[in-house]
Amino acid sequence: MKSRLLTKIEKLEIKVGVIGLGYVGLPLAVEKAKAGFKTTGFDVQQKKVDMVNQGINYIGDVVQEDLAALVKSGMLHATSDFSFVADCDFIAICVPTPLDEHQQPDISYVRDSVIEISKYLKKESIVVLESTTYPGTTEELVKPLLEKGSGLVCGEDFYLGFSPERVDPGNLIYKTKNTPKVVGGIGKDATEVIAAVYRAVLSSDVYEVSSPAIAEMEKILENTYRNVNIGLVNELAKLCHEMGISIWEVIDAAKTKPYGFQAFYPGPGLGGHCIPLDPYYLSWKAREYGFHTSMIESSMMINDRMPEYTVERASKILNRFRKALNGSKVLVLGVAYKQDIDDYRESPALKVIEILERQGAEVAYYDPWVAEYRYKGRAVQGLKELTKETLQESDLVMVTAAHSNVDYGFVQQHAKAIFDTKNVMKAIKNRDNIEVL
Repeated sequence: MKSRLLTKIEKLEIKVGVIGLGYVGLPLAVEKAKAGFKTTGFDVQQKKVDMVNQGINYIGDVVQEDLAALVKSGMLHATSDFSFVADCDFIAICVPTPLDEHQQPDISYVRDSVIEISKYLKKESIVVLESTTYPGTTEELVKPLLEKGSGLVCGEDFYLGFSPERVDPGNLIYKTKNTPKVVGGIGKDATEVIAAVYRAVLSSDVYEVSSPAIAEMEKILENTYRNVNIGLVNELAKLCHEMGISIWEVIDAAKTKPYGFQAFYPGPGLGGHCIPLDPYYLSWKAREYGFHTSMIESSMMINDRMPEYTVERASKILNRFRKALNGSKVLVLGVAYKQDIDDYRESPALKVIEILERQGAEVAYYDPWVAEYRYKGRAVQGLKELTKETLQESDLVMVTAAHSNVDYGFVQQHAKAIFDTKNVMKAIKNRDNIEVL
């Protein structure tokens, strides 16, 4: 089976399926199609399926012209019908893995997808899970479901592995094509075959590990490393504020050291799909072994508390103007979870807005990247433009995303008071109305 599949991969004869056409799946499907593999994308959202089939892009990291050309040539198409799996040799699962209301892993999207795949899985297929999850998911959940539903045996009839997504929306240097990939299959043959597929698609290195669990844990390590370090600087930011020291200047000074230090920055909380969520996956799994990830859980608590701390600081700024938060007009600049993207998944700005409104503030937001967002079942419209009148009428302007296409000089000129949680206004000389986190 291995030699036959390797030959088909080398000749670009395998057909590829990608389950989930979001921030991970669509760029992956495009790259596989560009490499010469006929690719089918699947999504439960018919709107996404229709847009792909019309050659219309909706993901920032995908080039519109590439998508349109691939669809027109027949190399890429999308469907909402799982039966397409029967025609695929390689199936990548790129579905969401959020937390549930109890902050525990919700792997229902993975489970449901795997059950559907198992109904159509054929011999000599390759299945790869890319969704971030807890160590053990591929072997303990995916493998038994695939075997039960298909009647096939993993390692004998099909190959299975895990290769974590490494998507950084808005990154101008590293995209799906040139970001190194980690692959861990169930058995050496599976790892070799899966790695061969990615090597045929990517221009980056493909690093092979000994098992899916290693690959799953390394993905958790990547993001937990960032979570812990951001928790450190967030805690130091609070201390520095009490001491009258600029944490931003402290970090700028520390990063002059050419070794042993990597700069992380404070903010109103953590956003995106991975960094705020992955440590919860690890701490949840650790409890199965009677182990408590104390350092990790401490950083999670610090970061989770930042939206509340941000609102507390905002309230104190308003107090200087003899204004209560209740009834004040607050303008939030930026609801995306990071600068210059339209992705607001897990954005701390949404939590900040929720807390502000809960305490009686009248909140409006402006984000040149996000015209509307949905949060807890509610759709919220942003301001269409940032006007002098809007700034002047606001009791407080809070900067919660460091978008580069906002005129912060204009903001400083017309706002009564500004709370800059991202230090994006650091170059502005007149700082009488600016306070930094």
